[in-house]
Amino acid sequence: MRLKTSQKTLFTYTALAAALLTAAYAAAYLGPYLPVREAPAGITDMHCHIAGIGAGGSGALVSARLRRSPRFALYLRAFGVTAAELEKKGDWLIPARVSELAKKSRSVGKVVILALDGAVGPDGELDAARTEVYVPNEFAAAAAARYPNLLFGASVNPYRRDALPRLRRAKEQGAVLIKWIPSVMELNPADPALAPFYRELARLGLPLLTHSGHERSFSASRDELGDPERLRLPLKFGVTVIAPHIASTGLYGGERSSDRLARLMTEFPNLYSDISSLTQANKPRYLEEALKRPEFSGRLMYGSDFPLINTPLISPARYFRRIPPWTLLKIIFTRNPLDRDVLLKQHLGVPPEVFALSGKLIN
Repeated sequence: MRLKTSQKTLFTYTALAAALLTAAYAAAYLGPYLPVREAPAGITDMHCHIAGIGAGGSGALVSARLRRSPRFALYLRAFGVTAAELEKKGDWLIPARVSELAKKSRSVGKVVILALDGAVGPDGELDAARTEVYVPNEFAAAAAARYPNLLFGASVNPYRRDALPRLRRAKEQGAVLIKWIPSVMELNPADPALAPFYRELARLGLPLLTHSGHERSFSASRDELGDPERLRLPLKFGVTVIAPHIASTGLYGGERSSDRLARLMTEFPNLYSDISSLTQANKPRYLEEALKRPEFSGRLMYGSDFPLINTPLISPARYFRRIPPWTLLKIIFTRNPLDRDVLLKQHLGVPPEVFALSGKLIN
């Protein structure tokens, strides 16, 4: 059948528009940060948060201020639960959901679930009034004991009166690391009074996963305590320190936080970082920096920062200039957030050795 003149014209213009769009996309396409290589199977995600509202005897705490905040509803959705479900079934529902995601994942084999200690008062006890989120060691340890694909990440505020016994107890319970967020736990990593705690950490062989840089997941934060330079003290005591997110965001002494961390990397072989949260919308170009700066070579490991990977903060569509369209669609429509995070980072050029290092260092 012969096309009418109007049909021919429409076809011509459509073909021309398609050609122009293809050329424009080709000109804008940047490609991945590094050549794409297959991620290994059975990855250990060493940075996964859990939480609770105290339901079911978990002992967990979320402050009234945070529960009134829009963040609270966002975090619940990201965990895949509702407040009503937690009240009915208990906080144990959250680690159960994490375990199920890992069980169904094609990429992630084990997940380190993180306890989080709170602020401590002058009496050396938990100060609930100054604590926004508290995830007890007992809760996280019991969940890890219940689900074989979960690993126990403990948290001990070193200003607790019984900090050293708590640290030893965490090790006995199977802790694979100690987690701090100094700016919300209100602790100073550079305090000389913490020397006994660091000696015990080194003796027990427990890595210290401690947030550096500014903190914006909580309603309040003493950001001065996140200066990477404050990590010199535990590093000098031989503690294996993991400063996540390459200390992205924040200025200290007029320097970018990640620049200060990079300098420390050249001085201390026991300093590491992870790539969790580096695909968030508020952290543009940090993943590229992590992968390309020579100071971070061999020091990066995989972490997801779940549940933040399951929020609008991370949209694979932002990387349309880095990832081919059909691959990007595959990532966008991957339902398991752990698999989606691995696929996104893999196709941005995260090498297999980064995915593998967490399993070698955390066991």
